[in-house]
Order: sequence, then structure tokens, then C-alpha cells
Amino acid sequence: MPLVTSEKMLLDAKKDGYAVGAFNVENMEMVKAVIAAAEELNAPVMLQTTPSTVKYGTLETFAGIVKAEAAKTKIPVCLHLDHGNSFELAVQAMKAGYTSVMIDGSHEDFENNIAVTKKVVDVANAFGIPVEAELGKVGGKEDDLEADADTNTDPQEAKEFVERTGVSSLAVAIGTAHGFYVGTPVLDKPRVSAIKEVVDVPLVLHGASGLSEEDVRECVERGMCKVNFATELRVAYTDAVKKLLEEKPELKEALDGLLRELPKALYQEFTALLAEMEALQTREAQVYKALDKLEAVIQHNESDISTWLPLEYELQKTYAAKSVLGFPFLEKLQEQAVKDTDEKIRQKEEYQ
Repeated sequence: MPLVTSEKMLLDAKKDGYAVGAFNVENMEMVKAVIAAAEELNAPVMLQTTPSTVKYGTLETFAGIVKAEAAKTKIPVCLHLDHGNSFELAVQAMKAGYTSVMIDGSHEDFENNIAVTKKVVDVANAFGIPVEAELGKVGGKEDDLEADADTNTDPQEAKEFVERTGVSSLAVAIGTAHGFYVGTPVLDKPRVSAIKEVVDVPLVLHGASGLSEEDVRECVERGMCKVNFATELRVAYTDAVKKLLEEKPELKEALDGLLRELPKALYQEFTALLAEMEALQTREAQVYKALDKLEAVIQHNESDISTWLPLEYELQKTYAAKSVLGFPFLEKLQEQAVKDTDEKIRQKEEYQ
């Protein structure tokens, strides 16, 4: 069936006391897997992409993939922009075919959050597309695990925010964090009930990866109508790929078979280079390894920090450190990457 908006989907969930699962997808395989699981459960589903995901895939690419897969199923499927970080990106998503958008102004002060959210809502109304917003601070590192009255959503502010912006749903902070939890999160679950009492739009739970099933269930019972999952999907995808390569060494053999299609001289050159890379004994191979790790750090600095795991705050600074030793230029590049990481973390802490 065609893509649907999130409005009726979430209002039905609110009326009947359940929540819709919203899953961050980053490639075609994840899209197909999430929809297949939803079909098996005969459940409506929301597929989400973040700004960092569409940097390499583009909004149009993901819209095309999800539309094609949704057309094959009878369950309701919604395509949602998660943590939209600008008015421009939200509008681009609507034009690309997304059927739901989020504008995340939670790093702004209350009045500026209202202003940017209202601006997106006004445009979205013309498209007939619902808007999710966020009020309060959903954490993303170990220090943010414990619920804090200064950063969790205030019920009366939530009421005013919804009335002044006209949003269709609201993500609220109750002590959750993006990424997996290093310790045991302390959730302010009664706050969900308190917000539900004064807000008439569906509530959204961010940072559900790593929460216990009991915690999620109680949050839903208290009023959460949409539950976001991202990190658990990434881990499941990565683990599945690793397992497949371990179980099927013939995949590596298949690569060798492709290389054998090359002229003999080229085949020998490529296989020799691959062996040299794996051995890491030559300076060239060591530079390759250092660049490989540095590239991962630099790319990660470009991603939305709300998607980082707690352990990645420190890992960003150490991941390539040993590999670059002995290569002055790469040491300077590593130093700059660490400075960029520190600045990214500093800016996030300032917003909080």
C-alpha cells in the first residue's frame, strides 16, 4: 500500500493504549527487514532516517526505497525524518516524499524551540504532513543516565509548547539516552503520566535501545505512543554480517574468484597487496591501516552526536591513536580530529 502519515497511526495508538515501533534504517537491507518483521506481526510501522544517514543516501534515495517496499505490503508504513536539525532539511524531506518529519529544536531555549517548530508546522500543514518535536533533553552519554529535573520535560511547558506550535506528537525527556546504557537508567515514569494529563497529542519515547521490556511496557501504559529504536538495529545488523562471514568462508573465496577473472599479472599484484595489507609489516600497509581508522573517526565526527553510543565519546579520541604513531602528518591529522571531537562534545554540553 502507499506510504501513510504518522498522524492516524499514532492517534489510533493513543486511543487504544499501545505504541508504534519506529526504527532507524540505514540501507535497503534494514528497510526490508523491518517491514518483513512488521508484516509478521501485522503491525503498523515507522521507518526513520537521521540527517547523518541521508548525507550519503539522500532523502530521495531513501524515499524511493521505502516507497517501493511499502507498495508490496498491506500493513501501514510511514517514512519519518528523525531529529531533523533544520527548517530547510524538514522541508526537503516533505518534498522528497517523507510522510512525517521531526524538527529537533531541543538544543535551543524554550522560545526559540517554539519558533523553529512553529515555522516547520506551518509549512507541513500545507503538505498535510504531521510534525514531531522534542522538548527537554534526551541524553547521549553516561552522565545523562539519571533523570534530572533540569533537563527532563516539564509538564506545564509541554502543554504550552503543544498549544503554541500545533505539533502532532511530542518527544519528551524522562531520563532516557540515545545509544546503549553503561549503567542502569533511572527513568521518571510518573512524569509520562503527568505530561499525558495536560497534553492531548501522542507522546514519543526516544532512546529505547537498551531499556528493559518492562520499562518500555510501563512507559507505553503511561502514555507513550511511539517508541524509537536505532542502536539495537545497528548492532544486530553488524553482528549478523560478522556471523555470516564466519559461517561462510566461501564468501571470501568468492572475492578471490572475482579477482581471478583479472589477467594473471594483475591478479598476482592484487593478491600480493591484500596479503601485505593483512600482515601490516610494511610502512605502506601501516599507513593504510592508520588512514582506515582515521577515516572512521573523521566520518563519525560528521554524524549527529545524538546517535553516538556512550562509549564513543572517549573512543573517538583513542581509536586511531596507536596506528598513527611514527607518521608525523597522520599524528597531526589525528590531533585535529580529536580537537573536532572535543568541540562537538563541548557544543552539545553547552546546549544542555
